[in-house]
Amino acid sequence: MGFPQLKGSNRQESNISISQVEKTAATLGPVRQTYSGNAEIPPMTHAYKQVSQVVRETGLLQRAGWFYIFVGAGLAVALGGAITGFILLGDSWFQLLIAGALGIILTQVAFLAHEAAHRQILSSGPANFRLARILAAGVVGISYSWWDSKHTKHHGNPNQVGKDPDIEVDTISFLETDAAQSRGLIRLITRKQGWLFFPLLTLEGLNLHFLGIKHLVTSKKAKGRWIELGLIALRFAIVLVPVFLMLPLGMAFAFMGVQLAVFGVYMGASFAPNHKGMPIIDPSARLDFFSKQVRTSRNIRGGWWATWLMGGLNYQVEHHLFPNMPRPHLSKAREIVRDYCAVNDVPYTETSLGRSYAIVIEYLNRVGLAARDPFDCPAASQFSRA
Repeated sequence: MGFPQLKGSNRQESNISISQVEKTAATLGPVRQTYSGNAEIPPMTHAYKQVSQVVRETGLLQRAGWFYIFVGAGLAVALGGAITGFILLGDSWFQLLIAGALGIILTQVAFLAHEAAHRQILSSGPANFRLARILAAGVVGISYSWWDSKHTKHHGNPNQVGKDPDIEVDTISFLETDAAQSRGLIRLITRKQGWLFFPLLTLEGLNLHFLGIKHLVTSKKAKGRWIELGLIALRFAIVLVPVFLMLPLGMAFAFMGVQLAVFGVYMGASFAPNHKGMPIIDPSARLDFFSKQVRTSRNIRGGWWATWLMGGLNYQVEHHLFPNMPRPHLSKAREIVRDYCAVNDVPYTETSLGRSYAIVIEYLNRVGLAARDPFDCPAASQFSRA
């Protein structure tokens, strides 16, 4: 099916959308903060309606029950294998391999919890939400209530200042204005945050557990507070008691450290490439749904292996347009969305996994320049010596 070309669209290639963002260097500190808004992103009022009609007619929003049964069974077998390996190895430093495998398995379970929260797996919303809570809190050990509140806001306003919690400062600064306000140790980290990004992800697993529990304990709006606290407590008991009973103390701490580090790096490396380095939207901008989702999202090339590795997050454009679309249907939706964007001259950004990481590092380093001492430049040094 062909698509009509809409008036008012902006003619530019997908790689230009990246280069434009990369060239907005914050070399003069916080005064260089730039955003995209209505002037830079022309409205496409009927775009989403036209694309979604084709997607619905193609049947891509239908559930994929057998796929998720297969994935769930595979993860259950993998988890059982890790537990068996842990028991058989006993007091051995090879247990760190089991810890790394456990970090990978739990990340894959987190992907399933993400899909259940988006109502991709089961037929009804309440059933999906119950499954998401069990997987997130009971298996992975993070709060579903905390994550769902944060993630819902992100989906509604990706990369929009003041509305997307994923670009709020949390050790890492994603905006020049936040970088310029950093102080102390955080300021030192911010200045080199691009290079420190992946090392810092080794602590992200611990951070995810902490933020979830903090939300459940302190937030008045936490849904399912006691259920999730109970699930998380039971989960930690099931994990920690055998580890610290069966392994020497030092090895037990090393086991948990490796598991948390692998989990944090894998989670961060899967979610970070999708929006970081894409246009930042002005807080007052009023953009149509299609433009907002497509222009702020980046796909990762790679086909089936990337889909398995990233739990479908490699199709970030399509996921944001159709968040309840099952994972195996995203690749077909990509063909429809790409065709529509090509006909209507809409930037559609897709790159390799390695290049996406390079873009994230470059972007974070550029933002980090705003954390420099404003007098730390050659001209200022010359005047100070004079």
